[in-house]
Amino acid sequence: MKYSELYRLLESNGWQLEQGKRHAKYVHPDIQPPIRVGRHPSQEVPVGMLNAILKSAKLK
Repeated sequence: MKYSELYRLLESNGWQLEQGKRHAKYVHPDIQPPIRVGRHPSQEVPVGMLNAILKSAKLK
């Protein structure tokens, strides 16, 4: 999965983007803590990082 696809997945599940300095920061009104995601839209997300992000976002 590419980062751009991950961004769309998070946003379609209620996560909102807040720009950080080096990473994109996604916040959700009901789920804590915020999720930090790298800014590399055309690159593939490493498998371990993808699984960790999906688990934190309660999508897995």
